[in-house]
Amino acid sequence: MSFGDPNNPYGQQQPPAPQGQPGYGYPQQAPQGVPPQGGYGYPQQGQQPYGGVPPQAPGTIQANNGYINVAGLGTVQLPTMGRRLGARLIDGVAIGILYAIFSAIGLAGVFGASKSIDDCSGMDPLSPAYSSCLDDANAAAGGIVMTFLGIMLLFFLVTLLYEWLMIAFAGATLGKMALGLKVVKENTGQNPGLGGGFIRWIIPIVGAFLCYIGAVLVYLSPFFDNSGKLQGWHDRAAGTIVVKTK
Repeated sequence: MSFGDPNNPYGQQQPPAPQGQPGYGYPQQAPQGVPPQGGYGYPQQGQQPYGGVPPQAPGTIQANNGYINVAGLGTVQLPTMGRRLGARLIDGVAIGILYAIFSAIGLAGVFGASKSIDDCSGMDPLSPAYSSCLDDANAAAGGIVMTFLGIMLLFFLVTLLYEWLMIAFAGATLGKMALGLKVVKENTGQNPGLGGGFIRWIIPIVGAFLCYIGAVLVYLSPFFDNSGKLQGWHDRAAGTIVVKTK
């Protein structure tokens, strides 16, 4: 029996594999310049997980698409400036109503003191009763003025506590809560705390002494932020950032 006999099926030699295709037995070496294909199982070192997104460092803007990675929060969305200004407008209306109430109380006292002075006008200017009436009216007016100044000081403290403490411990005022915004520390994702809340509040207040133009510029300063994070000057000083919660 000849192994070269064409009629012997056991002695036939295997035909050579077509050129360019792997043959039987050991795997062929991959062509030069073509990386080997990975098999199934766990990804190799340096490869990304299947279907996953590469992790980003905190504070990284994702292709300027309105999302940012914040430590402790993960990927969150940045609000538009229209939403932020809308929240500021709601806060302004709330504070304005409070200011109107306090002002009305103070003005009512001033008008009452003025009426007391008018009541003395029908008396004889040389009479002791007239002098006593004027003394009482002036004392009442002085007391009303002091009361008015005290009310304005109380109003200032209320606005301070409203903006400062709510941002410090809740991360949001009523306006921000209504529009789904929150102020967080950029490096931790936590509430700003007393220090961060105070810094964020005091900078617009200092700007308000310049005919309120400085405060307006502070609130509009996120428009000038070229980092894509929409951080205002007060946010940069306090190390905070505004994010959406809903």
